[in-house]
Amino acid sequence: MRAQDQDGWVTKRCIEHVADMLEMPYIRVLEVATFYTQFQLKPVGTKAHIQVCGTTPCMLRGSEELIKVCKSKINEKPFETNKDGTLSWEEVECLGACVNAPMVMVFKDTYEDLTPERFEEIIDEFEAGKDVKVGPQIDRQFSAPEGGMVTLTEVPDRKATKVAKAPAKKKKQLKQKLPLSRRRQSKQKLKRQRLLSRSPQRKRRRLSLTTRHRCSKHQLAPKTT
Repeated sequence: MRAQDQDGWVTKRCIEHVADMLEMPYIRVLEVATFYTQFQLKPVGTKAHIQVCGTTPCMLRGSEELIKVCKSKINEKPFETNKDGTLSWEEVECLGACVNAPMVMVFKDTYEDLTPERFEEIIDEFEAGKDVKVGPQIDRQFSAPEGGMVTLTEVPDRKATKVAKAPAKKKKQLKQKLPLSRRRQSKQKLKRQRLLSRSPQRKRRRLSLTTRHRCSKHQLAPKTT
C-alpha cells in the first residue's frame, strides 16, 4: 500500500521489488495484488478513484443509480479516467458498511448513506480539491439510528427497581422450612433408591463383606456351603 500511495497504482517494478525483498516468486506477490480490490494494477484517477459497492444490500438501496452518476460524470467505462485524468471508478463487492447502504470507497475512506444528488456533490468536491465529509452523509453517528438513539434513552433508578431473587435461593428457603422428620424421610428414600439401582453382583459382594465383618467381630468362622 505504501508503494501505491506513492505512485497511485502498483507497478510491475514494485511487485518485483517486494518479491525479491521477501524472497518469494513473482507470481506469489502478483496473486495477492490481483486478489484484493484495494490494489490498482493500472493508473487511476489522481484525485479520486471511486469504488462503488454493488452487492445486494447496496443494490437494493440504490447503488445502480450511483453507477449511472459515475458513467455520466467520469467515464462510461470502469477503470477509465476522465479527460483530465483526475477521476476514475469501478464496481466492487461488499465494502463492509451494509447497514449504511448505499456507499462508496475512495482510496481508504468510505462515504455512506448516499443519494445520487449527494454523490454528484462529492464528485464535484473531489474534482475541486476540497475536503469531503467522511462516513455517513445523513444525520447519524457511524451506524447508529438516524436522528439519534431511540432505545435506552433513560437511566433506570436502582433504588426504585426491585431485584428479583434467584430461583436457587427460593428452593433453599423451602428446604429449610420443611420439618425435620420429612427431611429424614426424603434422605432415607434416596438411600433406598440408590441401593435398588445397584447391580445384583454388587449386592452379593456387599452382603458377603458384611458377613465376614460380623464373623471377625464375634470371632466366629463363616459357614461353608
